[in-house]
Amino acid sequence: MEYLILVDGNDKPVGTEEKVTCHLPQGKLHRAFTILLFNKEGKLLLTQRSMSKMLWPGDWDGTVASHPRQSETYVSSAERRLPEELGITCTLEYLYKFEYHVPYKNIGSENEVCGTLMGIIENADKIKLVEDEISAIRWVTFDELLSEIEKSPRIFCPWMIVALYFLPESKDNTTEENKKILKMWNKDGLRNRLETSLKYHFPDHQWELKKE
Repeated sequence: MEYLILVDGNDKPVGTEEKVTCHLPQGKLHRAFTILLFNKEGKLLLTQRSMSKMLWPGDWDGTVASHPRQSETYVSSAERRLPEELGITCTLEYLYKFEYHVPYKNIGSENEVCGTLMGIIENADKIKLVEDEISAIRWVTFDELLSEIEKSPRIFCPWMIVALYFLPESKDNTTEENKKILKMWNKDGLRNRLETSLKYHFPDHQWELKKE
């Protein structure tokens, strides 16, 4: 049985709770992370969630989304989880965090403070999909992804869209390699192009950037 870290609105731990309970329709605010992995050309690695997932099965996500364990940081937990889902390792950098709450049909919800991390993959040919986690992967450019999100917001996980929206909020002390990638994605019009999809997933606007 897996337990998640419950947090308050300031991302301060207030206890733990079993994973399924945290994801019931009302949910319990807990700590999570999402990883965005790029190649050197600036393409983003998308993953399709397994159909065995309770929430958003078969939808397209950023590279990996999961939850820290007690005593882990956002970075250490994400670096631990990568090989468990994709069979690879990668050095990650923390960018920012946001809070959101979104239901999935009448089945459950996500109610999270979500740290966002990024990294650059050098050996993409070593990726191995782990059964029951990810069913497919693909690489996309900025324009390819934004065009797809505009046309079909329903097939993308809501937290990924929020993470993309806040890319301009990334910390300034990232590596030069990551700065180059972020510059490719922090284009004029990024936020405007995501507004419709955010309204689709969050009609009550239950998402916000968390200040450090």
